[in-house]
Parts: sequence; C-alpha cells; structure tokens
Amino acid sequence: MELETKSMLEFENNDLTPAMKQYVDIKKRYPECILFFRMGDFFEIFFEDAEKVARTLEITLTKRSGIPLAGFPHYNLDSQLSKMISNGYKVAICEQMEDPKTVKGRVVDRDVVRIVTPGTVISPSMLNEKTNNFVMSIYEDPQSKKYGIALCDISTGTFITSEIENKEKLISEIARFEPKECIIPSNTLLKINQNSSSTLASLFISQYDSQYFSYSSSYKELLRHFNVLNLEGYGLENKDVSIMASGALMSYLNETQRGSTKQITNLRFFQPNNFTTLDTSTLRNLEITKNIRDGTSRGSLLSVFDKTTTAMGSRLIRQWMQQPLIDIIKINERLDAVEELTNLTIVREEVKLLLTKIYDVERLIARITNNTANPRDLISLKDSLKLVPQIKKELKSLNSDLFKEIIEMDELNDMVNLIEESITENPPVKINEGGIIKKKYNEKLDELREIATSGKDFVAKMENLEKEKTGISALKVGFNRVHGYYIEVPRRFHDKVPSNYIRRQTLSTGERYVTEELKQKEELILGAEDRINVIEFDLFNQITTKVSLKLLEIQEIAKNIAMLDVLICFSTVAVESNYVRPELHNGSEMFIENGRHPVIEKLQSEPYVPNDLRFDSDKRMMIITGPNMSGKSSFMRQIAVIQLLSQIGSFVPASYAKLPVVDRIFTRVGAYDDLTMGQSTFMVEMTETANILNNATEKSLIILDEIGRGTSTFDGISLAWAIAEYIYEKIKGKTLFATHYHQLNKLAEKYSGISNYNIAVREHGDEILFLRKIIQGGTDKSYGVHVAKLAGLPNDVISRSKEIMKMLEEEDEIVDRIHTREKKDFEDKIKRDVEDKIKKEVEDNVKRNKVSSKSDLNKFF
Repeated sequence: MELETKSMLEFENNDLTPAMKQYVDIKKRYPECILFFRMGDFFEIFFEDAEKVARTLEITLTKRSGIPLAGFPHYNLDSQLSKMISNGYKVAICEQMEDPKTVKGRVVDRDVVRIVTPGTVISPSMLNEKTNNFVMSIYEDPQSKKYGIALCDISTGTFITSEIENKEKLISEIARFEPKECIIPSNTLLKINQNSSSTLASLFISQYDSQYFSYSSSYKELLRHFNVLNLEGYGLENKDVSIMASGALMSYLNETQRGSTKQITNLRFFQPNNFTTLDTSTLRNLEITKNIRDGTSRGSLLSVFDKTTTAMGSRLIRQWMQQPLIDIIKINERLDAVEELTNLTIVREEVKLLLTKIYDVERLIARITNNTANPRDLISLKDSLKLVPQIKKELKSLNSDLFKEIIEMDELNDMVNLIEESITENPPVKINEGGIIKKKYNEKLDELREIATSGKDFVAKMENLEKEKTGISALKVGFNRVHGYYIEVPRRFHDKVPSNYIRRQTLSTGERYVTEELKQKEELILGAEDRINVIEFDLFNQITTKVSLKLLEIQEIAKNIAMLDVLICFSTVAVESNYVRPELHNGSEMFIENGRHPVIEKLQSEPYVPNDLRFDSDKRMMIITGPNMSGKSSFMRQIAVIQLLSQIGSFVPASYAKLPVVDRIFTRVGAYDDLTMGQSTFMVEMTETANILNNATEKSLIILDEIGRGTSTFDGISLAWAIAEYIYEKIKGKTLFATHYHQLNKLAEKYSGISNYNIAVREHGDEILFLRKIIQGGTDKSYGVHVAKLAGLPNDVISRSKEIMKMLEEEDEIVDRIHTREKKDFEDKIKRDVEDKIKKEVEDNVKRNKVSSKSDLNKFF
C-alpha cells in the first residue's frame, strides 16, 4: 500500500532521520530557494521542493517514508541547475563539507555553498558568452522620486551604478542592459510595467530585505568590500540613491555567493546623459540586438556587425551599440583607430588571427579568483596571456590614442611562466583526482609519485616471484578499489597455496589471498596516491591564489583585448561593405549621400537603392508620402541606424556623411497590439508618441511612421497634423515623418523648414514598380490595391476593390460638391442674417441719435 505523502511542516523532528533533520534545518534558512542537498554521489530534493523539481526536470518523483523525493547524479548539476533557473527558480546548493569516508557515528557536515539565481549564474555552461549576465538593483527615493540603480555581472566582475531621474529613463536603462534579475526592497512594489514594453513584464524580480537598502547599511557594505575609508574615489559622495542600490546589491551578491566576490574590484558611476538615449521602442524598432519577429539576433544590426573573434569583444560591441557616445572627442578617438586599421590590411589581419586564439580572459580570471576554476581554465588563461606580447608588437606602428593605451598593458610574463612550469598541458577537469601538476614543480610530490610508480612495478615483479616460489603458473597479482591488492589462485591449485597466504575473498573460480608483504606495499602505494591527490589539490589552490593577485592587471588586459577586437571588427566591416568615415559635429547640419541600410543591404538579393538626406538650420522636417512596401520605413530606419553607427565610432554605409551628435533617437515605427499589457494598437501608438513629445529636444532625431492610422481617418489626420506642428514649433528636433495622409503635405506651405518627399513609383497600366528612391515633392496616391495585388490577393478581390474604389471616389466628389454648395449657402444665409441684424440696430440707433449721419452708417460696415 502506498504511503501517504506529508508536507515538511507535518513532520515532527522525531519522525525524521538525522540527515533529514539536517535537511529541514537548512531548508528553513532558505525558504525561498529550492534546496539541492548533496548525499553521496547524488543531489536529493525532498517534500514540496521535490514535486517542483520532478515536474520541471521531468525526472521521477518517488517517496521515502512518505516523504516526496527526487534526485539526480552530482555530475549533472550544471544541466539540471540551468533548467531550474530558466524556469524562474532560485536554487541553494548544499554540499558535503567533509569526506563521508572519514565520518563515523554522526551525520556528515553539510552547508549551502552558494545560491544560484538568474542574475548570479557563474557556470560557463549556463552563460551566453556573447552577452553580459547582469543582476540589477533598483531603489526609488520616496522624496525626490529619483531611482538609484546598480548592475553587476559576477561572471566578469563588472559593477556599475547610476541615478535616474524618472520612470521613463529607468525603463530605457532596463531595456538597454537587459538584466536577468532585478532586486528591489521587500517593502516596495516596482511598477515599471505599466504602459511599457511587454518584454519588461517578464523581468525576474527578487524582493530583498529592505534593511539592506538603508543608507547606513549600504555605505558600510561598500566600504567593507572595497576596503576603503570613503567612496569619493568612486564618484559616489552625495549620490545617496546610488549608494543604497549599490550597497544592497553587494550584500545580495555576498549572500548568494557566500562571500566569493573578490573579482568585483571596482564600482563605476556612469551618467546616462553621457550616452545617446535609446528607449525600448527604438531598441525594438531599429532591431539593434534582436529582430521584431521572433526576438532572436538573426537579421539584427548586431548580427551584421558582430565580426568579433573573442567572447569579450562580442559582449563589448553589444554594449557600444546600446550606448552610443555623446562626447565627440571619444567618438573621434574610435573613428581614428578604425580609420588607421582600414588602411593597414596586413596588421589588421595579423592581429585578428592572434585574437582568434584568445579565450574569455574576463570570465576566466573571475572564476579563478572566486575559486570555481578548473585546471584547464589556467591553461586557457596562460595560452591567452602568451599572445599579449605578439599583439603589442603588431600594434607598435600604429599612432591612434586607443592603440597607445593597448600597447601599454602589462604582459604578465611571470604569470605565464608560473602556469607553464606548474600545470600539465592537458590536465583533467576535476581538481581532486590528481594529474594536474607537472614533474619537477614540487619535490615532495615527485617523491610520492616515484613510490606510487615503483609500487606498481613491484606488483609485476611480485607476480613473477610468487609464480616461481609456488609453482602456480596461473597465479595473478591484481587490484580493485574494494579489496585492494590481492593474489588470485585458481581453485585447482588450492593444494599448492603457501601457509603465509591469508584468504581475503572466495570466488566461483578460486580464491584471493594477501600476504603481510603485499599489505605493507598496498598501504605504501595507496597512501602515496591519496597524498598525491591532496598535495596536487593544495598546490593548485596556491597557484590560483598567486594568479588572483594579478586580478586587476588581467582585467585590464581583458578590457583592452575586447576594445581591440571591436575596433578591428568595425574596420573589417567598413572595408568589406564600402563604408565611409562620418564627419561628426555639434551643429545642426545632417547630410547623407547615398545612404544604405546595412542589414537590408546584406539580406536582400537585388542591389540596394541608396538615398540622400539633407537637413540644416533651415530644413529640419521631412514629410514622406508614398505607398506601403515602397521603402519609406526602410529609408527612415536607415537614417537612424547611420546616426547610431556614427556615434558608436563606426564607419557608416554611405558615400558621404556629415552628422550632428544627437542626444536621443526616437522611433515610432510600425503598429502592434501589446496584448500582454492589455493595450490596443492605437494606445501603444499614442503612448510611444507621448514619450517622444515629452522627452525629445532640439538635438534629438525623431522617426515617425504612420501616426494616427490606428483610429478613424479624421481623428488620424487631426492628430498627425497637430503632432507634426508641435514637433516643428516646440521641439525643433530633426524629424522624418512618413504618412498616408496626403493632407499633411500642406504643412510645407505653412512652414519653410518642412519639406515634402515621396517614394518614386513607375506606373505602366495597372502595374506599378517601386523605385525605392526618395524624391522631392508630395503625392496623393496610396496604391493600396496595387500592393494588395502584389501580396497575392485573389484577382476577384482586386477587381471588386477597384470597382468599389471608383464608386467611393465618385461618391466623394458628389459629397464634396454638395458640402461645398451647402457650405456656401449656409455662409451666405448667416451673412445676410448678420447684416440685417446690424442694419436694424444701426437704424434704431440713428433714431435715438446715437449715429449722426448715413456716412457713419457706411463706416460701420
């Protein structure tokens, strides 16, 4: 009969075994976590946790004494942990703190060694090498309503903080950094999902005890971790909300990592205003790091540009794309470096070849420092550091400032030599089974190895000797882990067994024996092998400690390698795709000749049709009309992308580009229903447009596509007209405004700074050809039926739609004439009525002598 399942709370302590009591006690300390409890070679999970784990990992749920139980072999930890984390669980890893073999008469000591959450993953198999794995801390000041944010990637040691003015900018920063987890004070609710992108709704939120967000607690935690007297060196004095977010995050990391946070060596305060702001809509609409269709990187700007060869470079190019610079000096430093590399093909290719051999130094040193590295990580670090002198040698002829910084980085030959002399070339992954340390590195280790090796030779000699002494030709000397060394004699020779043989094991085929001499040798050999493993483990830890002392220098090397990788990537793309260096300035002129969209150009089979753009102090808004599928949206996106590329320090797809530095890029492109937030197409459209109107400045670039099409025609035209006027008169930013409402072309008659443009179309009978060329002038044709035909609608539908369209056009003409006639008749009637009334009043006044003569009456009119 199946035992009834009980929950953990239903069990009394006396109902539990000592090991289960230990489990319950530890679980009570981590109630919000799934507890992975190490028992021998397995991780076991009990009670309600077991049911969740069995369901998530799709493993068998069993029972032990009525207690639900699920488990898996310890070597499957990373893969099973990854599944749990991706399903939104926190997991506490409880390990055995001592060797069970040495424990007699009591429970093995166990404790939680780390807590794994989506933002605190460190295992390489669970990380994407091309992206940072950020955990973000957010604190809202109740008085100023400012937000303090802090972000850390513990896999690299990156730790940054800032202060954000309002919720809109906070949402932009979340979209930019894409944190895997957000921690907030337990006494608050983070209301960031209202009227924002549905991608933010999936944020993994962890509530953390509010006491850790207090100023006093946070300040002390930062001082303790960085071992400093104050925070002035980090630019944090008087940055209270930043301190509170940063200190709480550091407490959280120390709690989850059990203090293994030595790789976090610096805290950098950054100003969001130092970068061009890209809100969630712009990141989505421009498809900078992922496409709109399925959220993958395929077809994104990043997928076309990322030709980096190192994981560090791949992460950095993503950061640069999401954080375009505003400082024109820093932009030009990057452009100088890219230009120099474009002119030096041999140097560029030689350095690129060297970079292909470099491992993820940034994450390697982080693992080494927090004691989670394996011997192969040390070899990968050594092989990477060995290439630094060669890279510096290749760059010596370059003159750009950024290359001078790279040339000055430390070569760390002492670390290379240490690892070279100590670690075997092909070491095992595990650190407690020997085979790690080279010969001649440690004298004691070499002695023990000699004993172990000679002991094995002794076994072969002993077998031959015992055969001669006993005359048993089938005698064998062997070894297994259960019984150790033995002498095996077949059953038919039992009468020849010497009296000094001691029976150890009976087999179906014979007997196994030992001798005093064999037992002594066994103790010597096995003792040596055990001591070898212990000594190798200790030596490995000593080596990693020495390497960790160079943490800052190695992190600096990683930073420089990543930057070099991205600069080479930019120059490679520029040469291969025929890009030009943009001229950046702080004025208002924006000239692009033969601009192209870098992604569409790569993905489409036919030649890309380039287009020009010209804005200056007199012209700052384009009204673009033309049919769907003609290329309006692509043209506007390409302008925004070219602007973005120029401010990350890349060459751009054009034959010439002179561009102002912009503070924000706004895009309102396309329409979709945000069903997860319960918002209609029109509501999303208006929300995004409101964000633009409330936050854009004269130095912003604004892209608007089909504003007002989510509502009725008259409402849409009215809104689009008013929005265009507001941007032109109040904001004065550079604006590309695509529309189907041909009435907006009249804005150009009213404002000298507005120009009309349309997409050229060639008509031949009922057929049309989109030429993809932007030409000056407006158009009043939408070609909707033609586009429908191209899309493959049945001919019957196309024919009928033409009939209906003709009827509606004729009807509109009649209605317009009626309205015009009725309007004139109505105005004439009103005019006659008013004139009659005024004449009557004047005549009455004349009678009362208030008007002296007829001449006064004429003046009145």
